[in-house]
Amino acid sequence: MKNLCPCGSGIDFEQCCQPAITGTHPAATPEALMRSRYSAYVTGNADYLIASWHADCNASEFRQALLAGFATTSWLGLQIITTQAGKDPNEGFVEFAARYRDQDNPETVMIHERSRFLRIKEHWYYIDGVTPQVGRNDPCPCGSGKKYKKCCAR
Repeated sequence: MKNLCPCGSGIDFEQCCQPAITGTHPAATPEALMRSRYSAYVTGNADYLIASWHADCNASEFRQALLAGFATTSWLGLQIITTQAGKDPNEGFVEFAARYRDQDNPETVMIHERSRFLRIKEHWYYIDGVTPQVGRNDPCPCGSGKKYKKCCAR
């Protein structure tokens, strides 16, 4: 039986995100890093998440919050909306929507972000992100096919 990757690629985890998470092969693109970071959240790998944040983020300070979140969060899916090159070959952007549930809240929560990644010495790192503005009548970023106002904006 296949062990499909949590990132939603449809590929086996061992061929998709696991090599980046284990350090066998670094993520080749910002999208690959985004997917592997999502998979690390699903599999509870704080070490990889911290290592894949840019050094300026001081991510080691987040370790306890990450570990606490792993215990209460169920990840439901990742949707890559767009990818875009940056000002130079060492910058890239990925807009995504990720859905999850927290054990203390029955409502599904969506994270919608345009993340920025920087490449240093052939390794991509997450540096920061912004929440894109979505109009009420725009398609919902979660990928449901519904208008935003009828879906996640409720």
